[in-house]
Amino acid sequence: MTEQVPGVLAIDAGNSKTDIALVTLDGTVLAGARGAGFQPHEHGVDRAIDALASAVDALAEQAGLTADRPFTTHVSACMANVDLPVEEERLHAAITARPWSRTASVANDTFGLLRAGTDGPRGVAVVCGAGINCVGLLPDGRTARFPALGMLTGDWGGGSGMAAAAMWHAARAEDGRGGPTALSAAIGSYFGLPGANAVAEAMHLGRLPQQRLHELVLVLFATAEAGDPTALRLIDRQADEITRLALVALRRLDLLDEPTPVILGGGVLAARQPLLIDNVTARLAAAAPLAEPRIVVAPPVLGAALLGLDHLDAGPLAQQRLRAAYPTSHAPRDRRPEFPSELGQMA
Repeated sequence: MTEQVPGVLAIDAGNSKTDIALVTLDGTVLAGARGAGFQPHEHGVDRAIDALASAVDALAEQAGLTADRPFTTHVSACMANVDLPVEEERLHAAITARPWSRTASVANDTFGLLRAGTDGPRGVAVVCGAGINCVGLLPDGRTARFPALGMLTGDWGGGSGMAAAAMWHAARAEDGRGGPTALSAAIGSYFGLPGANAVAEAMHLGRLPQQRLHELVLVLFATAEAGDPTALRLIDRQADEITRLALVALRRLDLLDEPTPVILGGGVLAARQPLLIDNVTARLAAAAPLAEPRIVVAPPVLGAALLGLDHLDAGPLAQQRLRAAYPTSHAPRDRRPEFPSELGQMA
């Protein structure tokens, strides 16, 4: 086996899945692998890194390397659920304790999205996947960040939030506490049950895996497209939340009056559903006319790899070669993907 490949072990650790890639200094992707979702807040740092190590072992073997010694130069890890500096420090220590490389860097996965959609460290990124988060960055290192700890820190939305809200309204409509909505019947029909309360009971008793709750985002959009007012209000609320995050970040970095890329990513946004995307772009156009919304559709591991190449001063040709392997972004309405397959995988 080859002992070492100079380059980057790029890690995108999302809520629902982890993608990793081995990229050489000239931007060539040598190997890739996929692992389970990364949730150190639930499983603990050690277990989360052990699960990540299984994917790294598979990638190293694919490349003809061994992961029990340094097999590349730098680890660039962009990770969900790493929202506070202390969490970054803990994960950095856990990764540097592994024998994969000489150096490592750890950042929230929103920084990877931002790098994937821009040519340098300037802009704002909003990720709306299983959860929601935002970051802004300037070349001088100044950032705009949010704690992103869910309801505790004022967050709302993402696939999990939208699905839970759809269930809340559907259940209340069904038992009379809330106004009428087609969501109850639609949710029940999707799972082959009488209604939303039957779905809730099945999940509570373990007959239906709670992990499937996120699939209700599909039902929410379909119900909204049919004109249901409650479903439409939930999508409008999500568009408002995405825009608020972007505007706050732009304002904190004094970028409201300058042309600035606003990168949109994560499974909910990457699906480019017009009801959401048109709403977001209209809100941005009204409140920040110089903002340049871009939807990133490349695998998020691209951003981690680009950050790693930046760290190694690999140069623009390496970045170009890497980007050629991962189509990066489109204008908001360039292409509407197959809805169930892309929205159903909310990284």
